[in-house]
Amino acid sequence: MDLFTADPESANPESADQDSLAAYAQRAYLEYALSVVKGRALPDVCDGQKPVQRRILYSMARMGLGFGGANGNSGAKPVKSARVVGDVLGKYHPHGDQAAYDAMVRMAQDFSQRYPLVDGQGNFGSRDGDGAAAMRYTEARLARITTLLLDELDEGTVDFAPNYDGSFEEPRQLPARLPFTLLNGASGIAVGLATEIPSHNLREVADACIALIKTPKLSDDELYSVIAGPDYPGGGQIISNAAEIAAAYTTGRGSLKVRARWKIEELARGQWQLVVQELPPGVSTQRVLEEIEELTNPKIKTGKKALSPDQVQLKQTLLSVLDVVRDESGKEAAVRLVFEPKTSRIEQSELITTLLAHTSLESSSPINLTMVGLDGKPAQKSLRQMLAEWIEFRQTTIQRRSQHRLDKVLDRIHILEGRQLVLLNIDEVIAIIRQSDEPKAALIARFRLSDRQAEDILEIRLRQLARLEAIKIEQELTNLREEQGRLEEILGSPAALKRLMIKEIEADAKQFADPRRTLIQAEKKAVFEAKVIDEPVTVVISSKGWIRARSGHGHDAASFAFKAGDELYGTFECRTVDTLLVFGTAAKGTGRVYSVAVSLLPGARGDGQPVTTLIEMEPGTQPAHYFAGPASATLLLSGSGGYGFLANVENMVSRLKAGKAFINCGEGESICKPSHVSGSSGPVPLLPATHVACASTGGRILTFEISELKLQAAGGRGLMLIDLEAKDSLAGAAAYTRSVRITGIGRGGKAREETLEIRSLNNARAARARKGKAADLGFKPASVERVE
Repeated sequence: MDLFTADPESANPESADQDSLAAYAQRAYLEYALSVVKGRALPDVCDGQKPVQRRILYSMARMGLGFGGANGNSGAKPVKSARVVGDVLGKYHPHGDQAAYDAMVRMAQDFSQRYPLVDGQGNFGSRDGDGAAAMRYTEARLARITTLLLDELDEGTVDFAPNYDGSFEEPRQLPARLPFTLLNGASGIAVGLATEIPSHNLREVADACIALIKTPKLSDDELYSVIAGPDYPGGGQIISNAAEIAAAYTTGRGSLKVRARWKIEELARGQWQLVVQELPPGVSTQRVLEEIEELTNPKIKTGKKALSPDQVQLKQTLLSVLDVVRDESGKEAAVRLVFEPKTSRIEQSELITTLLAHTSLESSSPINLTMVGLDGKPAQKSLRQMLAEWIEFRQTTIQRRSQHRLDKVLDRIHILEGRQLVLLNIDEVIAIIRQSDEPKAALIARFRLSDRQAEDILEIRLRQLARLEAIKIEQELTNLREEQGRLEEILGSPAALKRLMIKEIEADAKQFADPRRTLIQAEKKAVFEAKVIDEPVTVVISSKGWIRARSGHGHDAASFAFKAGDELYGTFECRTVDTLLVFGTAAKGTGRVYSVAVSLLPGARGDGQPVTTLIEMEPGTQPAHYFAGPASATLLLSGSGGYGFLANVENMVSRLKAGKAFINCGEGESICKPSHVSGSSGPVPLLPATHVACASTGGRILTFEISELKLQAAGGRGLMLIDLEAKDSLAGAAAYTRSVRITGIGRGGKAREETLEIRSLNNARAARARKGKAADLGFKPASVERVE
């Protein structure tokens, strides 16, 4: 009998097929992901190009469309874009023609790339999102700056690889003389990776490279003083401070605040207008106009019956300061957005702040320095790593170029030395050639020539045997030997190699550098603060969540009418600058708090408005409790599980209509009514509470000093207030100074309440988290609230 039983899964051929299928799927997906990452979406740190861009440039160079590049052309005539795309697809890039054309179009747009690599003729689109004309209508050639990418291509500087069908070869990288990864930046999304590299100023990048070549251990502060920040094609202003920019460069990821640049044009009779001349990256005039149209003519949101208070307020705010907006962009000015104020008496800063706060005139620009590194692996790099890897690549490129040239120089010297020997013995050479059956072997044997020299002598023309030719050979040998010495010095001396790198970078920067376009000047983010008149107001809330605000204080609660079946939940005497908090029912163990500015609440005419129209509650939750008061007010928050903590109103305020998760509850627990501890904007000052009274549904009461609780700005579950018995829960907890009111349901289902003064409360005094004292209330407590 076999002691070991076979694995049932291994014996099952279907299971084996499933395992092999899973392995195949995993391998195939990884291969696909790697293909997308390295073959499409991410640029190379060496030349800053994605494969499709590199293939377009190389194909155009081979077509003779450059400025003195690899083919020696100068100012080539542009050809139809369709011809370029066809050559790229047929030889190097077997993908869709539109994808290749779109890549070429972007390389020709001066508002997309800081230094366009393609010189386009015709309609290549606009910054407003207009697409380029069809490829059969546009023409293209290489821009002059592409000489920095292509000039050294045929000098042994980079490796070549077969194209997709092996019929041609294409370069793995281009021999970039400057780090184009930083100059033009890149944007792309791969499988699990994305990149967003902003463009930079050529002069600054060149200076940074020179500084790192001279001092490899250059400090970050010194490096960032040379490259102060991105230089976007459309200009604009970076308002992030130096520390934020440095943090993004150090980690390779971050976000910069960028805003438009403008000027004020004075008109006749004291009138003026705001003219925007430069926009943040990725923002068009059309987008700004659409945003203003949406703000001034808002549409009712799906599922709503009317405009929200926020929409109404934004509309009124914008229309109160803005009269007319015009787009006067054209050939004379690439960007010219004109904003006319409502009246000339409006503060200029008020109009500017309103526009910046509510439109894309101020926006964020991401930084994600992800690329294919020198080792061929995709990674997120710091600015220093990018420059260091490019410098290493450039050093290797110069070494390979120098070695390639040295090999040619040595070969030429070898040939000329053979010719020189022939000229010294010309008669004997001629005699050997005329008389010998194998003149090549005879020449080699007589003059100790190499096979290469002998072959050259046999192919030499008679005109090259003149005396003048000997002088030319001697001059050329002298020049070649001098060049040989220089090349050998470069290859043998790191210091000489560095000097040559610096000299070439400085020469290229001198030829192609231009002034910085983007201003870097730290400013505070534009925040619009609506002007609200500080007035007394009474917030009235019904049990079913209908809310309204009535001007003034001291209103009789009995005077408020409600819908049939509804009743008063409570009134809050506060001011228009205060905040309303809405506590939702706990869902999945978390209680969310929603905030609404009191100034946005509907007036007291009619029954008001459901509070759910002012906030966005989670599905399955409902409003449970409310509070309205100043941001400085402190509340006692508790849950039916017997835990609680203190929190300020300002800690619970959120700009999002979806509120913020603030109170943690156990499964099946609910949030108790919040209790006002201190801070008031009502007509009667509220004394700070000194104690806390807790009541359980089982009728036990516990009081303790409020100093035993802690303030939790981030919310949470808090500390145990009372030690509850099994199947018991917390009815409520209230902060107090003199008395509290306990309400509940008595016999027959009648509502009951009992006010406990300080003497009775002192009888239940103990430390926090004790069981408390049984009270003979005659009803089951349901809530506890403070009485003043």
